[in-house]
Amino acid sequence: MSAGSNDARPLSPHLQVWRWHATMATSILHRASGVAMYAGALLLTAWLLSIAAGPDAYAAAETFLLSWAGRGILFAFTGAAMFHMFNGIRHLFWDAGKGFAPGFASGVSVVIILAAAAATVAIWFAAYAV
Repeated sequence: MSAGSNDARPLSPHLQVWRWHATMATSILHRASGVAMYAGALLLTAWLLSIAAGPDAYAAAETFLLSWAGRGILFAFTGAAMFHMFNGIRHLFWDAGKGFAPGFASGVSVVIILAAAAATVAIWFAAYAV
């Protein structure tokens, strides 16, 4: 087989057959939010280590976390956690064999995305209200 012969091969069927839908989006976002939560856990660990390292290290961590970039990362971490939690609840229902009808699953997917966004904003609103 020559190096150029792979060009004529068909693309993966998912690129030709599937159209984008809400259930597919929540599946992809569930994986992405899981990865984001690992990154957030590392950030949380760094923050805890800064506490243990002393006042100077904590002041540096606090300066970063209270910057716009730090708050953006924390906001994204909150959103990932909320989405992962709501979608995880849906997975518990799926484990029980409930909610697989395509129309229902798509509707629940939209609700999960909206609920995660609303919960994230509500948590941050409550944090700033205190």
